[in-house]
Amino acid sequence: MNYFELYDLPISFNPDQGIVKQKFYALSKKYHPDFYINEDQAKQDEVLELSTLNNKAFQILKDPQKRLHYILQLKNQLTEEENYVLPQHFLMEMMDVNEALMDLEFEPDFSKIELIKNQVNDLEQDLSKELAHLTSTFDKATINEQDGLLIAIKDIYFRNKYLWRIKESIARIGA
Repeated sequence: MNYFELYDLPISFNPDQGIVKQKFYALSKKYHPDFYINEDQAKQDEVLELSTLNNKAFQILKDPQKRLHYILQLKNQLTEEENYVLPQHFLMEMMDVNEALMDLEFEPDFSKIELIKNQVNDLEQDLSKELAHLTSTFDKATINEQDGLLIAIKDIYFRNKYLWRIKESIARIGA
């Protein structure tokens, strides 16, 4: 059972957070281990498992980044140790940023660091807008339409992961 099924929700990148909380609290009450203290061990174990599943579901469904990763896994878009190939134009842009960061490691220049930080933030904002559009479109699409959207969402997911590593490098240099 996936987390959306547990909460009786359609798979969505943007589930109604009020409903998510409502389902979490209802299941927390229903599967609270203290209510099953007089049951046999098998029932107690089952309830504990359902309670744990509910907690995990809530942690994933309330967090946009975790939810994005979860849905991509659920839809078989992510595989263990996948070597995803980013678009060439993106890699070229990131190569320039990485070269500038390597230079700044040896000769720190806070104005240049700030320029790179702004460039990366702008790129991240553009990706966030594109991702918001794609995920919103996904949530309204038919099953057949969703497959193509998942490919584009996966691409942004990997580009964002790359940007997060660059931001870590910027933070390390700027510290």
